[in-house]
Amino acid sequence: MADTIAAIATGNQLAAIGIIRLSGDDCIDIVSRVFRPFSGLDMKNAPDRKLVYGSLLDREGKVLDICLCTISRAPHSYTGENTAELHCHGSPVVLRSGLEALFAAGARQAKAGEFTKRAFLNGRLDLTQAEAVVDLINAETVEAARNAAGQLGGAIFRKIDGIYSSLVDITSHYHAVLDYPDEDIEPFELENYSGTLRAARDELKKLLDSFERGRIMQHGVKAAIVGRPNAGKSSLLNGLLGYERAIVTDIPGTTRDTIEERIQLGGVLLRLTDTAGLHDTEDPVERIGVDRARSAARESELVLAVFDGSELLTAEDLEAIEAAKEAKRSIAVINKCDLPQRLDSRVLEENFQVVCRVSALDRTGLDRLDMAVAEMFHDTEAPPAGEILTNSRQADAVGRALASIEGAIAAMEQGYTPDAVLTEAENAMYALGELTGKTLREDVTSRIFERFCVGK
Repeated sequence: MADTIAAIATGNQLAAIGIIRLSGDDCIDIVSRVFRPFSGLDMKNAPDRKLVYGSLLDREGKVLDICLCTISRAPHSYTGENTAELHCHGSPVVLRSGLEALFAAGARQAKAGEFTKRAFLNGRLDLTQAEAVVDLINAETVEAARNAAGQLGGAIFRKIDGIYSSLVDITSHYHAVLDYPDEDIEPFELENYSGTLRAARDELKKLLDSFERGRIMQHGVKAAIVGRPNAGKSSLLNGLLGYERAIVTDIPGTTRDTIEERIQLGGVLLRLTDTAGLHDTEDPVERIGVDRARSAARESELVLAVFDGSELLTAEDLEAIEAAKEAKRSIAVINKCDLPQRLDSRVLEENFQVVCRVSALDRTGLDRLDMAVAEMFHDTEAPPAGEILTNSRQADAVGRALASIEGAIAAMEQGYTPDAVLTEAENAMYALGELTGKTLREDVTSRIFERFCVGK
């Protein structure tokens, strides 16, 4: 018997609407004790998934709010249990008082992710769908949201389930022949399953290859803005953000430390660091900032190297070029294109994948930079939304399954007995079971759902 849990699902901030959720065997009885429909209907007799208008009572039985209530009976609910929701006015005081009334009526506080964990344990979601819930909540780009929605719709589960089912066919056939030799069962010929194993290998490899895209989608690209003092690095950061985040002056060395912000550029999430100007200095504080700038460039996947287009290249600009070469990708940003231009861009074109001209002050040319980043990270062969792995747990499980399938193919090609091949196939099945949740340790399950917020 599942005890009844309750939580505020919409946070503690002021809002027009606030929702309190309940799930558990007794939740309909409990919500009936604190909600009085204006129609006189008892919530125990209310139809499923219909909003009922009435009064929410506090723990003393006094009217706390005029709101709506809806119930869903098991198993046709998010958690697979009896569930209820109170749709209240979004005052944090009202929501907390309503929650206290539910506790007094017999519910308990839900833990982080407990609603979704119950949905998983009750078979309403597989583990990839459960993880997609928190990915969807945390999505910072449209691409990330679409992929999470696809996973929530079962895209990865269907792909993995097809592979898992094909491996079950192989192992069950082998064991049937082995265990029932007198039955009229088609002889087990390992070579008949060669194509099945190779198809499984190819599908798993494509899935594993998607993880790099998923990592960028979820966590963003580590990027840095580098350049000499007064080239316009902080102005570029402010222009990309759309507000004055960094202090901008005509005094060289204004930025002495790194400033980090998350922005979208070209539909790509960038974890962008504005750095101190690269130059030689005797000032110990400035020197620390310059060292951090060089370190940021080395650790970045993308460097935006900023140059002052109104001046000739300097030794410090050449140092910025060398720093940019440390990153996997780099873009030269010629700033101050609103002024008469003196910079010869040929040196930059020889050293950078892309050269863009902008005016960070006027915020012109930023659309070209946006397009450059989009083209740099756009993968025309990326899998459909929903079929991109987004966390290391998923990638590890797929990687182990792929290694086992490759081991099975190698054993078959080298003429090993069928049992050696089948052992590898069963190891692959176990790894795929970990991915979807068919085979999973309790400590791993708990760690996954700790990522969730309370109320989900």
